[in-house]
Amino acid sequence: MPQHRTRLAPLAASLGFALALALSTAQAESPQPPAGVSAGPCVEGICEYRLSNGLRVLLFPDASQPTVTVNLIYGVGSLQENYGETGMAHLLEHLLFKGTPRHRDIPAEMKKRGIGFNAETSLDRTNYFASFPANDATLDWLLGLEADRMLNSDIARKDLDSEMTVVRNEMESGENSPVAALMQRVRSTAYLWHHYGNSTIGARSDVENVPIERLQAYYRAWYRPDNATLVLAGRLDPAATLNAVARHFGPLAKPSEPMRKFYTLDPAQDGERDVTVRRVGDIRLLMAAYHVPAGTHADAAALGVLDEVLGHVPGGRLHKALVESGLAASVGGSSEQRQDPGLMSALAAVPKDGDATKAEQVLIAQLEQIERQPVTAEEVEAARQRLRNGFELAYTNVSGVAMGLSDAVVAGDWRLYFHYRDALEKVSADDVNRVARRYLTSSNRTFGRFVPTDAPQRVEIPAAPSAATVLQGYTGKSAIEAGEHFDPTPANIQARTETVTIDTGVGGGLKLALLPKKTRGATVTVSASFNFADLASLKNREVAGSIAGALLMRGSEGLSRQQIDERFEALKTSARISGSLQSARIDLTTRREQLGEALALAAKVLRTPTYPDKEFEQYRLQAITGLEASRQEPGSIAGIAMALHFDPWPAGHPLHAMDLDESLAAIKALKVDDVRAYHRDLYGSAEGQISVVGDFDPIALKQQLRSLFADWRPKHAFAPIDTRYTAVAAEQRRFDTPDKPNGVLLARTNLSLKDTDADFPALVAANYILGGGTIKSRLGDRIRQQDGLSYGVGSDLDADSSRSGVDDAGNWSIEAIAAPQNLDKVERAMREELARLIKDGVGADELRDAVSGLLTQREQARASDPAIAAGLASNLFYGRTMQFSADLDAKFKALTVDAVNAAIRKHLKPEQLSVYTAGDFSAAKKAPAGK
Repeated sequence: MPQHRTRLAPLAASLGFALALALSTAQAESPQPPAGVSAGPCVEGICEYRLSNGLRVLLFPDASQPTVTVNLIYGVGSLQENYGETGMAHLLEHLLFKGTPRHRDIPAEMKKRGIGFNAETSLDRTNYFASFPANDATLDWLLGLEADRMLNSDIARKDLDSEMTVVRNEMESGENSPVAALMQRVRSTAYLWHHYGNSTIGARSDVENVPIERLQAYYRAWYRPDNATLVLAGRLDPAATLNAVARHFGPLAKPSEPMRKFYTLDPAQDGERDVTVRRVGDIRLLMAAYHVPAGTHADAAALGVLDEVLGHVPGGRLHKALVESGLAASVGGSSEQRQDPGLMSALAAVPKDGDATKAEQVLIAQLEQIERQPVTAEEVEAARQRLRNGFELAYTNVSGVAMGLSDAVVAGDWRLYFHYRDALEKVSADDVNRVARRYLTSSNRTFGRFVPTDAPQRVEIPAAPSAATVLQGYTGKSAIEAGEHFDPTPANIQARTETVTIDTGVGGGLKLALLPKKTRGATVTVSASFNFADLASLKNREVAGSIAGALLMRGSEGLSRQQIDERFEALKTSARISGSLQSARIDLTTRREQLGEALALAAKVLRTPTYPDKEFEQYRLQAITGLEASRQEPGSIAGIAMALHFDPWPAGHPLHAMDLDESLAAIKALKVDDVRAYHRDLYGSAEGQISVVGDFDPIALKQQLRSLFADWRPKHAFAPIDTRYTAVAAEQRRFDTPDKPNGVLLARTNLSLKDTDADFPALVAANYILGGGTIKSRLGDRIRQQDGLSYGVGSDLDADSSRSGVDDAGNWSIEAIAAPQNLDKVERAMREELARLIKDGVGADELRDAVSGLLTQREQARASDPAIAAGLASNLFYGRTMQFSADLDAKFKALTVDAVNAAIRKHLKPEQLSVYTAGDFSAAKKAPAGK
């Protein structure tokens, strides 16, 4: 669904803000452009073209990727909004999904083609993006759509009337968040004149009162080919794609009127600024923000490294000074590189009973007194290694790169993405300490107090050179080697996968699914799950089990949390090692050369955790702080009430649901020895499933997996807990949550349903039609599109999966957000749509489009190696092959209207639906009529 962002990270934010892969220097071959199209620079496999009307086109072909991503970026955001226009860029983002004379129902057309789509508005840009399995017809249709709505969108009064209330609800949902509220107030205080101080969502008065003529004029002013960059990445033919772009976009005329230029900049800040937000809540937040130069300035890279040195978890200075000392539950930060001067900021969450004054003093001291403990060369190198690994990993994801270029495009030139990456390599400790002294000063700070001074300091933000100046002579590095052309059909996945069972003497042994193939950047994905424990051994140990899994990477024999983090970074590996009540997981994304060492390190972390006292206390403090912070949240209150009502398990059962106070009491009573005992008594790896997909040696890998995991037998053999359908009486509950302008509706009914049942495919299709998309579904059409009551509404069907074939604990649920005074209308509309679904059923065209969309989504999911690895591991656990997926596809294709409607009437009983609503109903009653 369309969304907005009020705050972005650096140029590389969409790709993890990380440093890049060491590549050689060869350049990609670019096709001969058609008439009216000129060729521009090429960097590392990406080539630029320019149409005569000013549209910039970036092609990033990669035959190894089975998908195509299209990202159309417009240089318009809250920066380009004037008095009375705040929120206009975001409103237009919504309205561009409402249609054109040629495309009357864009979400429906997208959905039936199985296109995953969304849009985003930020301070500097608006972009529309879509991804789908490579298909020439789909790409051609999508290019035609984007060209059409660039100039011909309706932007009609009727659509504004309904969508304005949706956007207002989106605004209310953001106002519920203490973090979002504080960040926006700090930003608006930090800027006096520049529009970076404005919220992307806009002022409520502007959103509610904007004349349609003004919005139409704003659309004509900024939606034009010379203000747009089209990025296309994935499995595409460059020459054919460029011809298609020229055919669709070439006829669009470049407006004769030049685009408006914005020249307002803030003066140097002349003293500390402060802001206080007073709202209902149970968490205290501290935030410090400092003005920094635009992204093309030479100091940008050093500021990025400084942000990493300060904000990294667990090795960063802020974490060590605030979290490890117990002064804060968590910390975070960012350093912006934008087209105009941005902000570097740090945020700390203080526990409910913490010392906020002391935390504020320590936070400011860590930021503004770096000269007392200068940043070392070792800290800089560790930061650069993390950033380097992130860039390297990010560049193996072609779709991610297509999105990640967005911020660089609006900052001046897409090549700034690579230039910034390369600049990070040259940053020294002296550079980092210099920028810290220059920008992190009290007179350049926006925080929580004001202190007068006789000798004010002013930080003059230097002018940044143009992107053309910075990039003069820049060529970048060579394009990364692509992988093989792999067709991710169930049959091909199964044919290429070797399955092996290692007899360990425990249960079903250790089962392996190995799919070797050439991948972009020689990447390898590992998905491993190990099974242990039975019901008797888990009694009254659910909290210890949860925390035992969460703390696995917080310390191992001979390795601290920070050393584990640094070791995986040195191995260029993204690692997640975790556990739950009856399983432990290892998920790795690494490269062929590092696979062996990464697996050995992961096995060590899993098998020998030390559960350090300080890490246990940190985690417990974070958990308690988070629970306390959720005490007044509508979604949390309604969600707990629903979980308790549908809980069939007695107290002491490991699956028993607890209310918030019970959860707090259990966590507070837990001892670190309880967590250590859980791992010692229950964990093991001799029974489980391991799937590996990517570039690896199967023979060597099988030997290593046997040596790492086959000999660790759990003391209690794995016996899964049966989950059976339970009939639950319907109930209706309402919760008043003061000072929360956004409310929530949750609804649920239990079903006896397994994913192997005959009705399962029909119910999946029915749910897809009912609430499978906020923008395009029956609930979305009615509650969001027609009535304009909710920004987010949808339904979910949950079917049980079972190794024994008896588990059937399914459910059907609906969720929506809305202003509290509108929740009754939302429920009424929901029930009317359910009644219509049961009475009239689904139509043939509706079912055809739903099946098409479902099949395309399933095809899209199989294009991802992590998804393939997860699916293969799941198949091993349930004793299935990829034929199960192929058969399910076939069942979807064979669905009939009669079968779907019969399944709906058999299983969906609205009178059995329990409904929970929460919001500030008291304030809603007091609001003037019409508000």
